[in-house]
Amino acid sequence: MRKEEFLNELKSKLVGLPKEDIDYRLSFYEEMIDDRLDEGISEEQAVAEIGSEDDIVTEIAKETPLATLVKEKVKPKRTLKDWEIILIIVGFPLWFPVALFASFIVLLAYFLIWIFVIVAYSVEFSLIASSIAGSISFLGGLFSGEFLLTNLGAAMLSGGLAIFLFFGCYFITKATLKLSNKILTSIKAAFIKKGSK
Repeated sequence: MRKEEFLNELKSKLVGLPKEDIDYRLSFYEEMIDDRLDEGISEEQAVAEIGSEDDIVTEIAKETPLATLVKEKVKPKRTLKDWEIILIIVGFPLWFPVALFASFIVLLAYFLIWIFVIVAYSVEFSLIASSIAGSISFLGGLFSGEFLLTNLGAAMLSGGLAIFLFFGCYFITKATLKLSNKILTSIKAAFIKKGSK
């Protein structure tokens, strides 16, 4: 692929960004290609070394705040006509509850993912507390003359399960953070590519 073709395709995939950001990104990648051309690499090879447009859009999405993308998306591209304004006002009782409900469902799904993590940590802390309470009960029994072996066994079992569950909690938290980051990056990439097709 030639430099101009690459830059034109990249520009068409970045339409969700503000104009200044698009210009900055295009000049950045044009300079990268020019630097490689100065090193004696062919134009096609220089473009290939940079990577695909989709990979570039994903990287840009990771570093661009969602608020910037939403602001650019809702910014009017033209003035609304009178009949469009009337249609928006008259349709408000229909479209607003639907939009609110859809937003609520998306947020609920996101919170449900994190509730699973919170429950796992709650069980972890309960097992730790149970282990500590069983140990204290066993030691208290020794001083009072009672030998409560079941309390020691329960304390050791709870402690062992707490250690085992700690690694599960760590894995679940790491996986949930990774999933959340991937979802957010996908949403931002969709905003950036909104008019590329």
